[in-house]
Amino acid sequence: MSAAPRSQLSTSTDLVRAHEQILAVGSRSFRLASYFLPVDCRGDAAHLYALCRLIDDTADEAVTPQAARHGLDELRRELRRARPARPLVAAFLQMAERRALDLNYVFELIEGVESDLGEVCFESDADLLRYAYRVAGTVGVMMCAVLDVRDPRAIAHAIDLGVGMQLTNICRDVLEDARMGRIYIPTRRLEARGIRAEHLLEERVNTDALSEVVTDLLDLAEHYYLSGEAGMIYIPTRSRAAIMVASRVYHAIGEKLRARGANPMLGRTVVAPLARLWFAARGCVAWLGTLGSPGERLPSHNTDLHRELRGLPGIQS
Repeated sequence: MSAAPRSQLSTSTDLVRAHEQILAVGSRSFRLASYFLPVDCRGDAAHLYALCRLIDDTADEAVTPQAARHGLDELRRELRRARPARPLVAAFLQMAERRALDLNYVFELIEGVESDLGEVCFESDADLLRYAYRVAGTVGVMMCAVLDVRDPRAIAHAIDLGVGMQLTNICRDVLEDARMGRIYIPTRRLEARGIRAEHLLEERVNTDALSEVVTDLLDLAEHYYLSGEAGMIYIPTRSRAAIMVASRVYHAIGEKLRARGANPMLGRTVVAPLARLWFAARGCVAWLGTLGSPGERLPSHNTDLHRELRGLPGIQS
């Protein structure tokens, strides 16, 4: 195979650097974890993150929901190669082809983000979990391609790690989301504790009751984190360290929220830099425990975790 022209290599390198900068600015947790990835995976993970960021920004920064839908439709056309792709999308498509990344998961992600436009009010756990799958579980699947995970049994665990992280997000951002007219906590859970949706929207909620609901959701997230943890063994050894660090650092958000009484009305929970390093260190220690031949340690997946997800792409159980 002939070498690529110097100008092409320069452009590719510049794009990787630009996308790594998007990652650095957009997520301190994922930036820290990315340092543990092999160089080739780090660049491809940055391409994936940059595309995810573009999808979110296309929805969040549009002037109207109609403009956002138009922007997402244009992005779908670029991904389907129905129109010229901007450099960021073109770089992602090249990576996706090289890594055999199934673009159907990108379209599921876009559908999930599109469902955020306007007011949001979920009724049931099924609504919540299917949303979490679309906006985060799909990213877990795509990361499997980026990390060269070969065993198809890993997919279910990757989905679960993404769902666990998204549930953590939702618990952290209750106040911020309510101010945008979005209630992701299922109304059935709220009403069981005497909370009506309008109480959240008007910020006159019984915080003790809300804390109980948030604690229950954090407990639910734990089941998905544990499944994600069990599936780490499928990830190539070097890359596994990065994902275990990311999981620990993200999980720390939920731990800190619990330490604040699980009261999201106090404002967004933030993990301080030194604390992130501490949790990253815990991830490294856990990674050391996975080294060596997995032998009989390959996990079975708890199919109950996907009961509400059946029928969605990638859900086998």
